[in-house]
Amino acid sequence: MCEHQPHCPPVHAPDRGAAHLVAFHPEQGWWLLCNGLVVFDDAGELMPDGRSVPARLRERAA
Repeated sequence: MCEHQPHCPPVHAPDRGAAHLVAFHPEQGWWLLCNGLVVFDDAGELMPDGRSVPARLRERAA
């Protein structure tokens, strides 16, 4: 699917968010990466198979 060199990380890799940006819609709060992952501005993700990955909890600075 990815034609970049080096290839983008696959969607199940821990660094999947490092894939190239394909489409960006900030007014709607999401962007599409080359590996098929949809990332939302709240840090949630939608996998190509339709599974959702909840937003990661952010640590508060003490």
